[in-house]
Amino acid sequence: MADPSSRNVIDLYDRNAAEWESLRGTTLTEQPWLSAFLAAMPVAGKEVLDIGCGSGVPVARWLIGQGCRVTGVDGAAALIDRARSAFPDHRWIVEDMRTLSLTDKFHGLVAWHSFFHLPPEDQPAMFGHFGRLSAPGAALMFTSGTTHGEAIGSFAGSPLYHASLDADEYRTLLARNGFTLLNHVGNDPACGGATIWLARREG
Repeated sequence: MADPSSRNVIDLYDRNAAEWESLRGTTLTEQPWLSAFLAAMPVAGKEVLDIGCGSGVPVARWLIGQGCRVTGVDGAAALIDRARSAFPDHRWIVEDMRTLSLTDKFHGLVAWHSFFHLPPEDQPAMFGHFGRLSAPGAALMFTSGTTHGEAIGSFAGSPLYHASLDADEYRTLLARNGFTLLNHVGNDPACGGATIWLARREG
């Protein structure tokens, strides 16, 4: 059973959208990884699904600047409102990532610092969504923890839930859903200590 704070993540971001945007800032330490993600996508297309997109800054903004067409999904309506205002020519959807109802196929899927808010028991099913929404050759990039378990941080004076599977579980889920692992770095010191996975959908 997940810690009770796991049920409050979306509401916490929704109520504190301005504070999150201020704390997140515009610095893009992720750029080398985003460049690798872009390079792993099929040459023929740049349709990207940003899962847990927040306000669209800075990740979606960078992708848009590289010519990508972004569809952003986030459960926090206040953050989606900010994304729509900033990038009205792209598509922004309020939805919990666990119930993704999209039927499109994307050339790239990114879940940066968002997927790791799901309880461990909810994470395996996401790989079915990743596979279902991926065009042949699509790139997938997400961040996780380093070991199986929960970690409770703090945001806006409230507990902020994080959780992870272990590395072997992620490797198994990627392979089972048709993805080949391209790169994985745990606690990347060049990216704020993030643990990153980059894979490609085969066939």
